[in-house]
Amino acid sequence: MARVLIIEDESKVAISVKKWLEENKFLVDLAPDGAVGRHLAQTNTYDIVLLDLNLPFLSGFEVCREIKAAQPTLPIILVTAMDNIEQKLSGFEAGADDYLVKPFDFRELLARMKTLLKRNQATNEGTESPEILRMADLEVDLGYKSVVRSGITIELTAKEFALLEYLLRRNGRVASRPEIVENVWDINFDLGTNVVDVYVNFLRKKIDRNFEPKLIHTKQGMGYYMKVQQP
Repeated sequence: MARVLIIEDESKVAISVKKWLEENKFLVDLAPDGAVGRHLAQTNTYDIVLLDLNLPFLSGFEVCREIKAAQPTLPIILVTAMDNIEQKLSGFEAGADDYLVKPFDFRELLARMKTLLKRNQATNEGTESPEILRMADLEVDLGYKSVVRSGITIELTAKEFALLEYLLRRNGRVASRPEIVENVWDINFDLGTNVVDVYVNFLRKKIDRNFEPKLIHTKQGMGYYMKVQQP
């Protein structure tokens, strides 16, 4: 049975989600604010976290960052009424794995939880033989979640790292925006018209801006790919 931590200050919402998850064979703990949620996440073992953003004492963004800093592989779904693209980008920058807007259908929440739990299980099963991806002078260590280019360590957020890994694994093949959303964010609907472009720009600034050759390229009207191309 998967163990879930719900960090939610609206008691009616928290109790409703807890009851429904328990009916679906999950073990559930509740935290009524950000400080308690952070404490529970740091002192107990969970398989997934459902996190509101607008919380007392500590915001959901702060809680997400602190949990991910200590437990990078622990899946976090932001469950919030905040639905604009800036909030979504901030959530993913903080390390969230998914973003669900209230009100939501319980069946959709369950589907997203199962996707993240399955992915995390597969990742953990493969930790004994970490893989290293390379292109030119770029080296990505999947086990240690580290990125180095020309001997310089590059700090990426969880979503930036996932995007880089996905593009590298395609071996030069073009990835469309819908393909990237589905595979990097594990969902098959529109997060926002420019979320992929924004994240590719984030990645370019860190991976390509101060280095040669450029590795991240655009296929106009089709998508993005990675390949060694001399200037």
